[in-house]
Amino acid sequence: MFEKLKINRKLLRELDFGLIFVVLIIAFFGSLNIYSATKTWAGIAVFKSQIVWIGLGLFVMYCILLVDYSVIQGYVKIIYWFGIILLFLNDTIFKSTVNGASSWMKIGSVTIGQPSEFAKLGMILMISKLLNDMEGDINDFNNFIKLAFYAILPMILIVIQPDMGMTMVCFFIVLGMFFAAGLNLKVIVGGFASVIGLIALIWNTPLMYGYWKVRLISLINPGADELGANLQLIQSQIGIGSGGIIGKGFGKGTQVAGGFIPEVHTDFIFSVVGEEWGFIGAIFLLLMYGILLYKFINIAKTSKDIFGSMLCIGVTSTFIFGILQNIGMTIGVMPITGITLPLMSYGGSSLTSTFMSIALILNVGMRRKKINF
Repeated sequence: MFEKLKINRKLLRELDFGLIFVVLIIAFFGSLNIYSATKTWAGIAVFKSQIVWIGLGLFVMYCILLVDYSVIQGYVKIIYWFGIILLFLNDTIFKSTVNGASSWMKIGSVTIGQPSEFAKLGMILMISKLLNDMEGDINDFNNFIKLAFYAILPMILIVIQPDMGMTMVCFFIVLGMFFAAGLNLKVIVGGFASVIGLIALIWNTPLMYGYWKVRLISLINPGADELGANLQLIQSQIGIGSGGIIGKGFGKGTQVAGGFIPEVHTDFIFSVVGEEWGFIGAIFLLLMYGILLYKFINIAKTSKDIFGSMLCIGVTSTFIFGILQNIGMTIGVMPITGITLPLMSYGGSSLTSTFMSIALILNVGMRRKKINF
């Protein structure tokens, strides 16, 4: 019985321990910054909570590694539709509104998490399986329509919440996967043009929520409302800019300690890095992310099948957009959304989903050889 709970030694030799090491470095670095951001009002409680979530994430990762990803492929439809059902229930019955978006599922007085995190992973798995079944022929019209349907359905349910941040994540995941699969560039350009046209079309209608417009306008003119909509961004820029080359020191950030940056332990965790660790700390974090992405892409390139390769591309796209969007919004080059910084931001559902995604990539890497000696 216990043998079934152990990873085969032949497979274990194929496991990328370097990737796991980098993941842990980022996660524990994030925990330190979360502690610094919350110590004035929560003490060590939030830090302990994040460590527990990291431990749970490692346990979930180990469980996923026990199962061949080709076996998981057989359950993709169940995983995908379960995610869709959770989104539907969240939109209609068990919703909890946070910062204007009903993206959190709440049953009674207990807030469970964000179903969109699970649905996002289900979408990646479904598109990967479909592309594998289609032998990568994405430019066939019928195949493309089928892929588009399964990609758009969760995004519709997420935008209803309305969670524009997660909708953007899903859009760029699909974009990355379709591009890697060889979709005609004319179709990709047409898709971008359609999105821009749709935004222009609904700009002055009830479908365009007021705070969406404010965030987009703030990106263009950040000095327009310094004490209102742009307060968070301006305080973040002050904090990051004041960090200089080496930072003010761990736990010594004045913008962070003073509580001037809202959501600093979640969406704006990079502001803590910039203020307390400075340019050197920011470069260190980006270097760790660079190593992680390099390893993701390498596993995608060497996968033994299309399903494994596209699965890796989907997770890689998630990381790339999440990193660029989150860091970009803290320095004013991207619109402010509720997108967390992978492995760094506080949050159980986000962290667990991230560890699950990384586990799937490790799974593909372990079993990239058809026969393991």
